Amino acid sequence: MNWLQSLFRRRPATGRTGPLDVRHARQVAALHHQGGFARLWDPSECAALLADRAVITDGVFIGSASEPCGFVMSRIAADEAEILSIVVGGSRRRSGLGQTLLCAHLAQLAARGAARLFLEVEEGNAPAIGLYHRLGFETVGRREGYYPKPDGSRVAALVMRRDLG
Repeated sequence: MNWLQSLFRRRPATGRTGPLDVRHARQVAALHHQGGFARLWDPSECAALLADRAVITDGVFIGSASEPCGFVMSRIAADEAEILSIVVGGSRRRSGLGQTLLCAHLAQLAARGAARLFLEVEEGNAPAIGLYHRLGFETVGRREGYYPKPDGSRVAALVMRRDLG
Protein backbone atom coordinates (compact mmCIF):
# COMPACT_ATOMS: atom_id res chain seq x y z
CA MET A 1 0.00 0.00 0.00
CA ASN A 2 1.46 3.35 -0.93
CA TRP A 3 1.44 6.43 1.32
CA LEU A 4 -1.55 8.02 -0.47
CA GLN A 5 -3.70 4.92 -0.02
CA SER A 6 -2.73 4.76 3.65
CA LEU A 7 -4.13 8.26 4.17
CA PHE A 8 -7.56 7.07 3.08
CA ARG A 9 -7.53 3.72 4.83
CA ARG A 10 -10.25 3.57 7.45
CA ARG A 11 -8.81 3.76 10.93
CA PRO A 12 -10.82 1.92 13.58
CA ALA A 13 -12.32 3.99 16.36
CA THR A 14 -10.93 3.27 19.77
CA GLY A 15 -13.36 1.83 22.21
CA ARG A 16 -13.26 -0.22 25.33
CA THR A 17 -15.40 -3.30 25.81
CA GLY A 18 -16.97 -4.74 28.91
CA PRO A 19 -19.81 -6.92 30.14
CA LEU A 20 -23.34 -5.57 30.37
CA ASP A 21 -25.95 -6.39 33.01
CA VAL A 22 -29.60 -5.59 33.80
CA ARG A 23 -28.70 -1.97 34.55
CA HIS A 24 -28.07 -1.57 30.81
CA ALA A 25 -31.47 -2.94 29.69
CA ARG A 26 -32.82 0.40 28.46
CA GLN A 27 -29.65 1.20 26.51
CA VAL A 28 -29.61 -2.28 24.95
CA ALA A 29 -33.27 -1.90 23.89
CA ALA A 30 -32.58 1.55 22.44
CA LEU A 31 -29.56 0.28 20.51
CA HIS A 32 -31.51 -2.72 19.25
CA HIS A 33 -34.14 -0.30 17.90
CA GLN A 34 -31.36 1.38 15.86
CA GLY A 35 -30.42 -1.97 14.32
CA GLY A 36 -33.18 -1.92 11.73
CA PHE A 37 -34.84 -5.09 13.03
CA ALA A 38 -38.52 -5.64 12.25
CA ARG A 39 -39.18 -6.94 15.77
CA LEU A 40 -37.98 -4.50 18.41
CA TRP A 41 -37.00 -5.54 21.92
CA ASP A 42 -38.69 -4.09 24.97
CA PRO A 43 -36.44 -3.08 27.91
CA SER A 44 -38.07 -5.81 30.04
CA GLU A 45 -37.11 -8.44 27.43
CA CYS A 46 -33.57 -7.09 27.45
CA ALA A 47 -33.46 -7.20 31.24
CA ALA A 48 -34.56 -10.85 31.21
CA LEU A 49 -31.88 -11.74 28.67
CA LEU A 50 -29.22 -9.79 30.56
CA ALA A 51 -30.15 -11.67 33.76
CA ASP A 52 -29.99 -15.09 32.07
CA ARG A 53 -26.82 -16.94 33.12
CA ALA A 54 -26.56 -18.60 29.69
CA VAL A 55 -26.53 -15.22 27.93
CA ILE A 56 -23.26 -13.35 27.54
CA THR A 57 -23.51 -9.65 26.64
CA ASP A 58 -20.66 -7.30 25.92
CA GLY A 59 -20.85 -3.59 25.22
CA VAL A 60 -18.51 -1.16 23.56
CA PHE A 61 -17.94 2.24 25.15
CA ILE A 62 -16.28 5.43 23.89
CA GLY A 63 -14.00 7.31 26.26
CA SER A 64 -15.33 7.45 29.81
CA ALA A 65 -18.97 6.94 28.77
CA SER A 66 -20.99 4.68 31.05
CA GLU A 67 -23.58 3.91 28.37
CA PRO A 68 -22.61 1.55 25.56
CA CYS A 69 -22.74 2.70 21.93
CA GLY A 70 -23.01 -0.91 20.83
CA PHE A 71 -23.58 -4.40 22.16
CA VAL A 72 -23.40 -8.07 21.22
CA MET A 73 -25.48 -10.73 22.97
CA SER A 74 -25.02 -14.51 22.68
CA ARG A 75 -26.55 -17.58 24.29
CA ILE A 76 -24.32 -20.53 25.20
CA ALA A 77 -25.62 -24.11 25.22
CA ALA A 78 -23.08 -26.86 25.91
CA ASP A 79 -20.08 -26.07 23.69
CA GLU A 80 -21.99 -23.97 21.14
CA ALA A 81 -23.07 -20.35 21.17
CA GLU A 82 -25.38 -18.28 19.01
CA ILE A 83 -25.32 -14.52 18.56
CA LEU A 84 -28.80 -13.25 19.38
CA SER A 85 -28.11 -9.67 18.34
CA ILE A 86 -25.26 -7.31 17.57
CA VAL A 87 -25.69 -3.58 17.03
CA VAL A 88 -23.47 -0.53 16.91
CA GLY A 89 -25.39 2.76 17.19
CA GLY A 90 -26.08 4.53 13.90
CA SER A 91 -23.62 7.40 14.31
CA ARG A 92 -20.81 4.99 15.25
CA ARG A 93 -21.29 2.44 12.44
CA ARG A 94 -18.46 1.66 10.04
CA SER A 95 -15.91 3.01 12.52
CA GLY A 96 -14.32 -0.30 13.52
CA LEU A 97 -16.21 -0.53 16.81
CA GLY A 98 -18.18 -3.58 15.63
CA GLN A 99 -14.95 -5.44 14.98
CA THR A 100 -13.51 -4.38 18.35
CA LEU A 101 -16.71 -5.53 20.06
CA LEU A 102 -16.99 -8.83 18.23
CA CYS A 103 -13.32 -9.76 18.74
CA ALA A 104 -13.64 -9.21 22.50
CA HIS A 105 -16.89 -11.20 22.54
CA LEU A 106 -15.33 -14.13 20.67
CA ALA A 107 -12.63 -14.29 23.35
CA GLN A 108 -15.26 -14.21 26.12
CA LEU A 109 -17.24 -17.05 24.54
CA ALA A 110 -14.13 -19.18 24.04
CA ALA A 111 -13.08 -18.56 27.66
CA ARG A 112 -16.51 -19.85 28.76
CA GLY A 113 -16.11 -23.09 26.82
CA ALA A 114 -17.85 -22.37 23.52
CA ALA A 115 -16.14 -24.20 20.67
CA ARG A 116 -18.41 -22.97 17.86
CA LEU A 117 -20.39 -19.80 17.29
CA PHE A 118 -23.38 -19.40 14.97
CA LEU A 119 -25.25 -16.32 13.79
CA GLU A 120 -27.89 -15.35 11.29
CA VAL A 121 -27.60 -12.23 9.17
CA GLU A 122 -29.91 -10.67 6.62
CA GLU A 123 -28.74 -11.69 3.17
CA GLY A 124 -28.42 -8.09 1.90
CA ASN A 125 -26.48 -6.74 4.89
CA ALA A 126 -23.13 -6.42 3.07
CA PRO A 127 -21.26 -4.48 5.83
CA ALA A 128 -22.12 -7.10 8.47
CA ILE A 129 -21.40 -10.03 6.17
CA GLY A 130 -18.04 -8.47 5.29
CA LEU A 131 -17.16 -8.09 8.97
CA TYR A 132 -18.12 -11.69 9.72
CA HIS A 133 -16.05 -12.99 6.80
CA ARG A 134 -13.02 -10.92 7.92
CA LEU A 135 -13.33 -12.50 11.36
CA GLY A 136 -13.39 -16.05 10.00
CA PHE A 137 -17.10 -16.86 9.78
CA GLU A 138 -18.27 -19.17 6.98
CA THR A 139 -21.73 -19.33 5.44
CA VAL A 140 -23.14 -22.75 6.29
CA GLY A 141 -26.82 -22.34 5.41
CA ARG A 142 -29.62 -20.12 4.18
CA ARG A 143 -33.14 -19.63 5.57
CA GLU A 144 -35.56 -18.43 2.92
CA GLY A 145 -37.99 -15.68 3.95
CA TYR A 146 -36.63 -15.55 7.49
CA TYR A 147 -36.59 -11.80 8.19
CA PRO A 148 -39.78 -9.73 7.82
CA LYS A 149 -39.41 -6.31 6.22
CA PRO A 150 -41.51 -3.20 7.03
CA ASP A 151 -43.24 -3.43 3.63
CA GLY A 152 -44.50 -6.96 4.41
CA SER A 153 -41.96 -8.77 2.24
CA ARG A 154 -39.46 -11.24 3.68
CA VAL A 155 -35.76 -11.72 3.03
CA ALA A 156 -33.45 -14.70 3.48
CA ALA A 157 -31.05 -15.13 6.38
CA LEU A 158 -27.56 -16.48 5.94
CA VAL A 159 -26.48 -18.88 8.68
CA MET A 160 -22.80 -18.40 9.51
CA ARG A 161 -20.43 -20.33 11.73
CA ARG A 162 -17.00 -19.83 13.24
CA ASP A 163 -14.94 -22.28 15.26
CA LEU A 164 -13.56 -20.72 18.44
CA GLY A 165 -11.11 -23.42 19.44
